[in-house]
Amino acid sequence: MHNHHRTPPTALERRVERLREVAEADPRVEAVLLYGSWSTGEADALSDLDAYVYVADEHAGDLDGREFVSRLGPLRLAYTNLFGILAVVFDDLMRGEFHFEPAGPAIAEISTWKGMIHLPDTGAAVLVDRTGRLTEAVRPLAGFVPPDPAPTAEQLMGELANWTLMAAHVLARGETARAHAALATMVSPPQLKLVRLLRGSTAHWLTPSRALEADLPAPDVARHTATTGTAAPAEVHRALASSWAWSRELAREAGERWGVDVPEGLYEEITKLIG
Repeated sequence: MHNHHRTPPTALERRVERLREVAEADPRVEAVLLYGSWSTGEADALSDLDAYVYVADEHAGDLDGREFVSRLGPLRLAYTNLFGILAVVFDDLMRGEFHFEPAGPAIAEISTWKGMIHLPDTGAAVLVDRTGRLTEAVRPLAGFVPPDPAPTAEQLMGELANWTLMAAHVLARGETARAHAALATMVSPPQLKLVRLLRGSTAHWLTPSRALEADLPAPDVARHTATTGTAAPAEVHRALASSWAWSRELAREAGERWGVDVPEGLYEEITKLIG
């Protein structure tokens, strides 16, 4: 039965369909797995196209990834990024990330993703699968494995003390730009993970800043905002002090809830150092 009221396909849907056609027409490709927002049902007009392209082992060396992706649409940019992944920008400014992997070992490795990668709709994630191996491999990833609270909190508290101390040291040395970067890249992710753990909001665990404004209570969003600022020295000092005060409160809350040991002596010294 045809539904005549179906909305027209989005640009991303059209490009995913094109990827399916191109992959199915190339006998060297055994399977294609989509990940990112497409596989979690959160894709929108601003989403990227992220895919693993599993190449039959005997052809692993002779498939030109850039040429393959250019069949999906004209490319404005294509380069191998710092993670060794082919990153592209299409003519409509849609971004894409493509991993080209030998099917045998790479599909076998999917079993190690459990607890790190969640594919709630494996049917949407598996775009092409000539042998059935990929479908079988991703099946265990359909169920979400929430982090184990006590050991996870303990590890995150360790990260927060360690990286905050580093930020304080480099700021004291006068490396303001480096301290500013450390707050955003090293302190903020474990901090947001600890908040998510405490609030029972672990759906966006891998990218804890994703949908932060929708996922967390307004007071937490405001506390996070207070840990950010410009790279001016006084601003970085204020943001560092705000960040560490929040980290201490979260650690205390985690300690009370899960019986995790809070090293108050060390925390006090870090507080003094920040000043």
